Amino acid sequence: MKSKIVRYAPLLILLAVCGCNSKKQATEQKPAIRRVPVVRVAERPLNASINLPAELAPFEEVALYPRVPGYLEWIGVDRGSFVKKGQMLIRLSAPELKAQRAQAQSQLQATQAALLVAKAKLASDQGTDAHLRAAAQTPGIIAGNDLLVSAQTVKSDQANVTAAERNVQAAEEALKANTQMSDYLEVRAPFDGMVTERNVHPGALVGPAVDSAKAVPMIRIQMIDHLRLIIPVPQADVAEVPARQTVTFTVPAFPSQTFSGTLTRNSHAIDQSTRTMPVELDVKNLDRKLTPGTYAQVHWPIHRSRPSLFVPKTAVTSNQERTFVIRVADGKAEWVDVRTGTNEGDQVEVMGQLHAGDRVVLRASDEIQHGASIQAEE
Repeated sequence: MKSKIVRYAPLLILLAVCGCNSKKQATEQKPAIRRVPVVRVAERPLNASINLPAELAPFEEVALYPRVPGYLEWIGVDRGSFVKKGQMLIRLSAPELKAQRAQAQSQLQATQAALLVAKAKLASDQGTDAHLRAAAQTPGIIAGNDLLVSAQTVKSDQANVTAAERNVQAAEEALKANTQMSDYLEVRAPFDGMVTERNVHPGALVGPAVDSAKAVPMIRIQMIDHLRLIIPVPQADVAEVPARQTVTFTVPAFPSQTFSGTLTRNSHAIDQSTRTMPVELDVKNLDRKLTPGTYAQVHWPIHRSRPSLFVPKTAVTSNQERTFVIRVADGKAEWVDVRTGTNEGDQVEVMGQLHAGDRVVLRASDEIQHGASIQAEE
């Protein structure tokens, strides 16, 4: 009996070793199941705002240049002066314009006199032509050639009258233009505002701007009671902002005070260099606290036409190729590409092939491979 056991001992050892290896291989081939915490994708209306830089500008602004050359005789405003629409600001002196006006008046009188002479000659020749035609009713009294010459004379007189009338009209237009040029010697305010720039003084010789890019205006006027707030809004945030909405902003000069304006104008065009769209707010500045040219921080409201999807910020991860969340469905990990939007605390807005209620890994990482087995823990 003992000899039989000794004989079969190597075989028993071999079977035992094979059994252990097969169990080990089965254990190694069985995939590991990770236990990971998951959260549900939440759906709710977006209620957020972002801070955007903006610039205040006058609602209206004009640089005043002289329309005619002349000497500055008088100026009644200076930097910081408030002006009313139609108020005379500057008076110029141009003696040559008076001479030109006198010449235009003389030319008008000459053309009017020439017109009277032409009309008188036409009336006389028409009377003569009428007598000749009446006498021609008796055969042999008036030669046919005389009638033809008389008719041509009347036509010539009519052409002279027409030309004289046109000369009178041209002279009247010239006198009118000269009178308008004389009116340009008085510079008046085109709207209510403040003089923000003055570059001339009495006695200075001024003239029309030849190169507007280099020319210096006599004065500059800005409307400051009513301002524009110009905001370059990113293209992702301009589509669903309702008109006439009130938007708040702050300025460095009054850090503890919040101002507001009404969204009024939208350019409807994206700036290709910055991928932003300029929009404008109307800002009432009756107390004149705000100054044109000031930079501001705008609290721009973000709107969506439908509720947004939110996940914790830790649920979104990225690698060199994509940004994604890891959705858990039927015990498997599924990478879902997303785009992120606005942050709300520790939550971030996501856009992609997700639905409200989907379960996503709370702390996403590319270590969790697509298709891996996962045991979710909510």
